[in-house]
Amino acid sequence: MANIEGINFSEITPAIVDLTKLCIDNSTINSELYKKYAVNRGLRDLKGNGVLTGLTEISEIISAKTLDNGEKVSCEGELYYRGININDIVDGFIKDKRFGFEETTYLLLFGKLPTKSELKGFNDVITKYCSLPTSFVRDIILKAPSSDMMNTLARSVLTLYSYDKNANNISIENVLRQCLQLIALFPLLSVYGYQAYAHYHDNQSLFIHNPQPELSTAENILYMLRQDSKYTELEARILDLALVLHAEHGGGNNSTFTTHVVSSSGTDTYSVVAASLGSLKGPKHGGANIKVVQMFEDMKKNVKDWHDKEEVSDYLRALLRKEAFDKAGLIYGMGHAVYSLSDPRAEIFKNFVKSLSEEKGLDQEFKLYSLVEELAPKIIGDERQIYKGVSANIDFYSGFVYSMLNLPSELYTPIFAIARISGWSAHRLEELINAGKIIRPSYKNVADIKDYVPLDKRE
Repeated sequence: MANIEGINFSEITPAIVDLTKLCIDNSTINSELYKKYAVNRGLRDLKGNGVLTGLTEISEIISAKTLDNGEKVSCEGELYYRGININDIVDGFIKDKRFGFEETTYLLLFGKLPTKSELKGFNDVITKYCSLPTSFVRDIILKAPSSDMMNTLARSVLTLYSYDKNANNISIENVLRQCLQLIALFPLLSVYGYQAYAHYHDNQSLFIHNPQPELSTAENILYMLRQDSKYTELEARILDLALVLHAEHGGGNNSTFTTHVVSSSGTDTYSVVAASLGSLKGPKHGGANIKVVQMFEDMKKNVKDWHDKEEVSDYLRALLRKEAFDKAGLIYGMGHAVYSLSDPRAEIFKNFVKSLSEEKGLDQEFKLYSLVEELAPKIIGDERQIYKGVSANIDFYSGFVYSMLNLPSELYTPIFAIARISGWSAHRLEELINAGKIIRPSYKNVADIKDYVPLDKRE
């Protein structure tokens, strides 16, 4: 039978259909019970604020401020890494024409900005760890390539466990060593995983470039990914900026919370990171930027005049009314669980995206993105009766950047992971250093108590 959007209908038998109905019928909870028992669904209260479940010194997100009279009001979004405003961090390395991801990783891990000598030493350590075990590419990555790079990445991470003689040792010294190795290896695992997929599934030429020790993480990603290993300085600097902006985002985002939850059980680093990768893969988390690009491709096909505000507005309304694109009722890249007036990462990104679009001859596409960013908040407010601010989030522009860099869409979310492994590592170390109880939220049972019925008397 046909295979539609990954569903092999030959495997869905009438028995599965019946069992699915049974599963749904007996697992659906009355939504009113969530209100009755004041359940904070998604660990968020009725106002949408996150429930306090831990403490961190790694990063802070500010989206509202309290006035002298105690009233809480929305404000322009702010993001801090180890107490330093992300705008200042970016301005620092951009002004000096340096790549910033490595020193940002140092800051997240060790709580301070590195000196020149400390940064050189740190880069030397990362370079030292930037090589895979003998035959790992041949025996692990090139065998059974997957169309989903996040699954490939998770499988590679779990396999590295077998190559680590101290895999289960969760001393801070050993975990730091493991984290540094994974930070160094994520670009290789991601790019090589894609090369294997492109070769075996798309019949493209197979080439494996070794990373170059003198290059930054961003430069090496482009160097290893492209057959001729060539890239422009602007391309590398914008990819580096993307890594910095994706490296960390508070302890409450889904994948970082996963890092804390799984770390609290006392398990090994590889299992923790694989779990976090599984979280990041989801379209409600790290997979959102792909949806933005796909949405704009559909928009460009259906909107004749990209400069016509009314025509673009009509398309956006159609999206919200489930009449366009994937009919999910969403304008992807707009809105955020925490930010309302603005996402500082998107604000930083926007100016650099404009420069790259001009270099690539895609300035008209950039103007379309800007127009949607301008129109969408009011349209969402009108259609959804939502008067909490809605603004573009980082996914709105990151997918556009990756498409301009000619990165394959299969690598969009792994690029996120290459950046976020720095934040996950910092949070894993913080959880272990301040080790408390295993994280175990409470769930209230609302099922009726039933008598046991012997098998021969069941109907």
